[in-house]
Amino acid sequence: MEYLNDTPLSRKNKHLDAYERGQIQVLRAQSLSAYAIGQQLGRASNTIRNELKRGTVTQRKGHKAVQVYYPDSGQLVYEANRKKCGSKFKFLQCEAFIKHVTELFFDKKQSLDAICGAARKHKSFPQSQMVCTKTLYNYVDVGLLKIANIDLPLKVKRTTKTARIRHHKKHLGTSIDERPVHINDRSEFGHWEIDTVIGKKDKSDAVLLTMTERMTRKEIIRKIPSKTTQAVQAALLNLANEAGECFSKVFKSITADNGSEFADISSLERETTTKVYFAHPYASSERGTNERHNGLIRRFIPKGTCIGQYSIEAISSVQNWCNTLPRKILKYLTPDEAFEDQLRDIFYN
Repeated sequence: MEYLNDTPLSRKNKHLDAYERGQIQVLRAQSLSAYAIGQQLGRASNTIRNELKRGTVTQRKGHKAVQVYYPDSGQLVYEANRKKCGSKFKFLQCEAFIKHVTELFFDKKQSLDAICGAARKHKSFPQSQMVCTKTLYNYVDVGLLKIANIDLPLKVKRTTKTARIRHHKKHLGTSIDERPVHINDRSEFGHWEIDTVIGKKDKSDAVLLTMTERMTRKEIIRKIPSKTTQAVQAALLNLANEAGECFSKVFKSITADNGSEFADISSLERETTTKVYFAHPYASSERGTNERHNGLIRRFIPKGTCIGQYSIEAISSVQNWCNTLPRKILKYLTPDEAFEDQLRDIFYN
């Protein structure tokens, strides 16, 4: 009986070669079944059946038609099929989409993935006239787009750094180690990260106070006169006055670094129900969402430039750009849209 208990070793994704096709011809001439041939060659029986189907031709012997397998015939059919496989080049069919991507990339400074994801979500183009994010980056690599690798903000400067957690040098308040799990896993709305962004290393220059909501990626940017405790406290007080009774519902917690400008923000815990946590020293990755947004701000306000020269309107336009950028992690909603959805749940449900 041909059926054995053992199974041949799997050789997935390995195509038949000329030698194996010759072996199939010899074994088939011995009237062995596809299963028996597969056992001897260490191949799945369906692989042998498919090859026999490809390479079998009809021949006339006398007055009778017979089916005979030839390796050369199998190889020719295999090569013809290989030419047809793989995705087709769609660049010419996607000219309108490519133009749309290029315009948004240069005019609105959106990433290729944000543009592609938002177009797919809102069905701006038929699926047959679009390409995926990976294909767009492939087009950049081979020079098919007006966009070059040097134009991609992160591609030419991204570096990997090992996370280092050092012992506290300061004790400004509750450690991030005590922050609840529901804040860490972003399952609840209303938890923020805070930082300052400086321009020139000049104490007389203004700085930016940035706050990022961990769940929706909503960004708040405030221009403050200096990197001091008093300036930070005044900005937070203004924010609390603007929010009124809703402050503690929208700002349930704030996570800061150990900078001296945040030395007094724990006072919020005495005046509101907002909790304040402090990350470990030299561990910016513990406030990664805020740090990532600070990197977005640097596209418009590079290091070394004087922040005092930027108007409130200019700062607001940067904030608006951050909050209207479609995000893959939000399923290509913008932070503004995600933030409004959460506010609606709080105040109307």
